[in-house]
Amino acid sequence: MTTPRNPGAVDVVPESAPAGSFVEGLAAQDFAELGGALAADARLRALLPSGPMEWTGAEVIADRFGRWFGDTEDFELVEATIGEVGGRLHLHWRLRLRAVRLGRGWFTVEQQAYADTDVSGRIARLDLLCTGYRPEGGHD
Repeated sequence: MTTPRNPGAVDVVPESAPAGSFVEGLAAQDFAELGGALAADARLRALLPSGPMEWTGAEVIADRFGRWFGDTEDFELVEATIGEVGGRLHLHWRLRLRAVRLGRGWFTVEQQAYADTDVSGRIARLDLLCTGYRPEGGHD
């Protein structure tokens, strides 16, 4: 499902309740909600512009997303997709944000993730690919 975003609007209707909670938490910058969608011993493997990284534990992963997408001046979830590919959850989101730590102007970041759930339905494994923060031209 693809959902175009408006600032402050959260209306993702997920095929998976944990995936929906994860994306809704991200959209609201509610990293506790995002972490609640994860199994306690969840694992995140990420291919970032700086190279591959890995984190384990729901709280650690939620904190990582907070570091990436918290403390912003402006934040907008532009698009989100939740689906399934070969029995794995597929999540995609594109964000626009402004943050002092990134420099002047707006930045876009897009992430693709594939996830597996545990027996309780929470996300247990998340494999993520990130574009990094890409400056938008013409925005001050």
